[in-house]
Amino acid sequence: QVQLVESGGGLVQAGGSLRLSCAANGRVFSGKAMGWFRQAPGKQRDMVATITSAGVPNYADSVKGRFTIVRDNAENTLYLQMNSLKPEDTAVYYCAAYRMSWVTIPNYWGQGTQVTVSS
Repeated sequence: QVQLVESGGGLVQAGGSLRLSCAANGRVFSGKAMGWFRQAPGKQRDMVATITSAGVPNYADSVKGRFTIVRDNAENTLYLQMNSLKPEDTAVYYCAAYRMSWVTIPNYWGQGTQVTVSS
């Protein structure tokens, strides 16, 4: 059974930081690419950051230099460290898992965690 459980969202002031976590079972994490996406009200779900099974990250231009994606293979956990947060980062953030070791199209989704950045 696929299981992706996000945590760490909340309300933060602009300029602040949050760290999101995604706990996964080994079947969907080990040797697979992972990613973070976000969806603001009325907008499509967009890629924020992805990481291959080898640990190669990729970021959306809007978060480069502010967000860091990290995977802990021993704990089957994915993290997203978010610094210098802006009001436009407000969204529901979703953890995603891929069937392959590289990034293709996400196959599995978590339930999402709300991030709200106040100005």
